[in-house]
Amino acid sequence: MILGLNHITIAVSDLARSLEFYIDVLGFKGHVKWQHGAYLSIGDLWFCLSIDTPSTRTDYSHIAFDIAKADFDNFKTRIAEHNIPLWKNNKSEGDSLYFLDPDGHQLEVHVGSLKTRLQALKLRPYNNLEWL
Repeated sequence: MILGLNHITIAVSDLARSLEFYIDVLGFKGHVKWQHGAYLSIGDLWFCLSIDTPSTRTDYSHIAFDIAKADFDNFKTRIAEHNIPLWKNNKSEGDSLYFLDPDGHQLEVHVGSLKTRLQALKLRPYNNLEWL
């Protein structure tokens, strides 16, 4: 049976540019790179950059990363200083910043957890919300 999330792989068009973004701007740890990709990590998450033709989306699909409340404002400032485009305004519980990587992948940093989201839904449920 499935145990949990193993890794995330995204297509990137320029490995050097993506390494700079994920390591220097977002603070990921670099492990190895090769002709067609690289392995990084953030916390316990294994993250792979793979050279390919990115196919960006316009739907709500995105990758969200944890951030501590104490670090949120500094991170938001860092994103602005690097002129990184935003793709959505936060309308949900907790502080969130929705931004794009160099290939247009939709990313988010979020202060909170599933537990805090579920607590918020008890106070302000979504339309037609059903508890499972």
